[in-house]
Amino acid sequence: MALRTVLVADVPSLPDSVYGLSEGLDMSKPTSFKMPGFSVIGHRGNGMNVLQSSDRRTRGFKENSILSFNSAAKFPIDFIEFDVQVTKDDFPVIFHDDFIYSQENGVVNESRVTDLSLSEFLLYGPQKEAEKIGKTLMRKSKEGQVLKWDVDSDDPLCTLQEAFERVEQSLGFNIELKFDDQVVYEREFLVHVLRTVLQVVFDYAKDRPVIFSSFQPDAAQLVRELQSTYPVYFLTDAGNQMYKDERRNSLEEAIKVCLEGKLQGIVSEVKGVFRNPSAIPKIKESNLSLLTYGKLNNVGEAVYMQYVMGIEGVIVDFVEEISESVRLMMIRPPSPSSPLSSSAASKDDVAAITRPEFSQKEIDFLLKLLSQLIQH
Repeated sequence: MALRTVLVADVPSLPDSVYGLSEGLDMSKPTSFKMPGFSVIGHRGNGMNVLQSSDRRTRGFKENSILSFNSAAKFPIDFIEFDVQVTKDDFPVIFHDDFIYSQENGVVNESRVTDLSLSEFLLYGPQKEAEKIGKTLMRKSKEGQVLKWDVDSDDPLCTLQEAFERVEQSLGFNIELKFDDQVVYEREFLVHVLRTVLQVVFDYAKDRPVIFSSFQPDAAQLVRELQSTYPVYFLTDAGNQMYKDERRNSLEEAIKVCLEGKLQGIVSEVKGVFRNPSAIPKIKESNLSLLTYGKLNNVGEAVYMQYVMGIEGVIVDFVEEISESVRLMMIRPPSPSSPLSSSAASKDDVAAITRPEFSQKEIDFLLKLLSQLIQH
């Protein structure tokens, strides 16, 4: 379905490839970047965990684990997305939440991930050595409940270096640089953290496709300033949640952040795009790439709509289902000589081939309808 590498023709003005170049991008001007085809990106590997959900798919594999990453790699996807933080002794580790929880003698203990050493961090959850017993790993839900982190297929916590060494080499990495929304960071601290992450990337990435992203606008701009090899995307809630930092509150502000920092693209919460479809041509006119994330990306019809709209890729939890949906929607009508033009074509393929083509007027109507549905 989709390519796993970036072709020179897809990345104007780059010397050979976006990946693995010491000379990298020309920092004197913004450089456009496009994803390879319509890309499916596995959220935290093979999907995020929602411990209180009745849907077993949300508790299949431990999120942000080597097991989850390699499970996602079995499907036709281009990238996995995962969250990176740096421990107090300067090791980049893969973990989403700002705080990590455990329970001992009925008492729940809370620690900030970045306040732990690497050895302390790795003590949580299952251990690599079978004879060792780790701390019981808990998780705090959005509702404030602290729950045992139970999944069907568990795996130890891991570092960024381990991911480069142990995950299927053809799978690209979308590295989200994770920072606490409630903390104001000094530039010096951000530079130190980002350089620590970059050192591991440059030492171990080899020819693996890598893109960076962050909700923290200063961090996103800084990682672009500190290196010229890998594309950088700015993550935005696009108005679904409001922040004190105005740069985080709309697609229009996201465009400004990208243009000011010479970033390559935006990753938006999908509802923000459906509510404000007029931002898409503005993003394209700015030579920026556009990806989306959010629960709606687990619905095939919503993903198809984005494909029609010209969005370049989606971050999804239901990797198997959505990658198959995308495979079918990418099928084009066969030529008369194609085997698919015969009666031997499967029902699924015929259904995909005969999907309706939308006019711009129809697209505008569907977008307006989607916007109204989301608002209500």
